[in-house]
Amino acid sequence: MHCYVYILASRRRGTLYIGVTSDIARRVWEHKQGTGSRFATRYGATRLVHVESHGTIDRAIQREKTMKGWPRAWKIRLIESGNPEWDDLYDRVNG
Repeated sequence: MHCYVYILASRRRGTLYIGVTSDIARRVWEHKQGTGSRFATRYGATRLVHVESHGTIDRAIQREKTMKGWPRAWKIRLIESGNPEWDDLYDRVNG
């Protein structure tokens, strides 16, 4: 089973939300519908800008916690290293 750590953004360099899930397509769809989390809904963080796969839920949760502790600049650098235009990756994971 794959588990995913993902980052949503409200816009390029906007509000960031970091989460973990075993079903990335469903979870991001929930965020886009406004039912994913109060924080993401409140700040309009619905654009999937980063996703990474992990082999176990424990590894994914640890990575999520680590990333949440990072300075904002590190999170932006991670996003821009793989997605410099901050494109919404939802269609890629939902295909």
